[in-house]
Amino acid sequence: MTETALPTADPAPPQPPNRQAPRRSYAKLAADESREDFSLRYAPHSYRRWSPTMVASTALGGIAYLADFAIGASIVFTYGFTSGFASILCAATIIFLTGIPIARACATYGLDMDLITRGAGFGYFGSTLTSLIYASFTFIFFALEGSIMAQAMHEVIGLPLPVGYLLTTLIVIPIVFRGMGALAKVQAWTQPVWLIGLVLPFVILAFHSPGSFGDFTHFGGTEGAGSGFSWLGFGLGTGVALSLIAQIGEQADYLRFMPARTEQNRRRWNLAVLAAGPGWVIIGAAKQIGGALLAFVALEAVGTTHALEPIAPQIEALKPWLGSVALPAAALFVIVSQIKINVTNAYSGSLSWSNFFSRVTHRHPGRVWYIFLNLAIALTLMEMNMFAALNKLLGFYSNVGIAWIAAVAADLVINKRVGWSPKYIEFKRAYLYAVNPAGFGSMVIASTVSILAFFGLFGEYAEAFSTFIAAGLALTLCPLIAWATKGKYYLARPNPVNGPDVVLADGVDLTATHTCAVCETAYELPDIADCPVQSGPICSLCCSLDATCGDACTKLPSGEAVLLPLPTVRRD
Repeated sequence: MTETALPTADPAPPQPPNRQAPRRSYAKLAADESREDFSLRYAPHSYRRWSPTMVASTALGGIAYLADFAIGASIVFTYGFTSGFASILCAATIIFLTGIPIARACATYGLDMDLITRGAGFGYFGSTLTSLIYASFTFIFFALEGSIMAQAMHEVIGLPLPVGYLLTTLIVIPIVFRGMGALAKVQAWTQPVWLIGLVLPFVILAFHSPGSFGDFTHFGGTEGAGSGFSWLGFGLGTGVALSLIAQIGEQADYLRFMPARTEQNRRRWNLAVLAAGPGWVIIGAAKQIGGALLAFVALEAVGTTHALEPIAPQIEALKPWLGSVALPAAALFVIVSQIKINVTNAYSGSLSWSNFFSRVTHRHPGRVWYIFLNLAIALTLMEMNMFAALNKLLGFYSNVGIAWIAAVAADLVINKRVGWSPKYIEFKRAYLYAVNPAGFGSMVIASTVSILAFFGLFGEYAEAFSTFIAAGLALTLCPLIAWATKGKYYLARPNPVNGPDVVLADGVDLTATHTCAVCETAYELPDIADCPVQSGPICSLCCSLDATCGDACTKLPSGEAVLLPLPTVRRD
């Protein structure tokens, strides 16, 4: 075993006065990483300046949403308490287990969900489809959360719902525009108000109406489902709850800023990643059940329609203690909650659209421009009253979402451990095939079959359990296809710098940089590829945006085009 140090790249030489401009210069907004937040690339160690606790707190602040209340109430009202409760717990278990490997990979490698997907079985262009799936998650849930906020403003000041929809959309733009730094501050400042507003209704209920907890467990729903267990109700309810499975992507958008794990912070790091990654669903499931409880208690006073809108049950729960102040107090809680989640939805949506359009158009004007695209789609959905079709919309979406997440989890847990997939996440275009059938193929097959089942092609039980079909097929097919293809489509050529057997020597400066031959900006080594067309190192974003190279690097014989100073490593 040898042990030496990684050489730092030579600094750029002094430039003569008449030196030509770089071959690519980014638009002002795209070049400002304080706003851009490395939206299309690896998050460098030099930028990960937050503590594990701060990153986790910011990530968990994003789950303040009240859609959980509406979803839980909708499930229980439709399928009864017993089936609804079982479906919420089942969905939470699936989401938690699939979220563990994804959260750890994002935090370890400093990559968002899209970049993880590229290297976890989908390929460079294969993950383009999942970018659209993820983008649709962000604008669907932005519209859902925005509708809830608009309902609150309508209750308090009589603001017409269409105007409320517009206001809820515009209010998040200044925060999301400023990136991770602004989001972290907003989540920290609003956390006390949110926690008090979340807990207080249940405290009042425990003192004022303790019997309602027992009555709730015998609730048979509002559509004649009955209080007993139904397999059909369980399957359909689980499908609705599983629509939240893509939330791990939003958690990953924060987790990529987790600092490097060391011996000193190992315990805090592991706990923070577990809590802020899959741990969100524990709080989420509790909120779904709690939201259903509050809706049940308020049902007689406000009616079924308003009971499904979180603002009305919140007001009814606060009235015994707060009286006339219940309305503004409930409205404040709802508005704070929705701002906390919708800044995350808008932020994550801008990242996803950036990833999608950079590959399709080979242009990158900056993450912030895609905020407006995401919000425009969300506003359209709100004006179309998507809230009225909640169960059907979320049930359909979950078939696609779970096929994607299950395929990624299968690659991380199975394929990488048995050697059918590289043991690290390769996200750079220079080393990837356009499409990898292991993940992409399994997702397409699984989601297609499950959607056909969802629309009743295979009978009512297959319709009810369509999301289970999607998960089962994706988890089975991803390893099966990887085994059948012998992992051939994971790497178009070996990465000479950070391949699967490379372990950096102790004491290496992880922030050592190399200068991109195209934009002439310095980036850390994991964000750099060797490019035969440029005859030098190229950053991952310049590589993605090149429309003329014809992917020449992936067509070279193995071992060619090693144009970077290789790191000296310790091989165990």
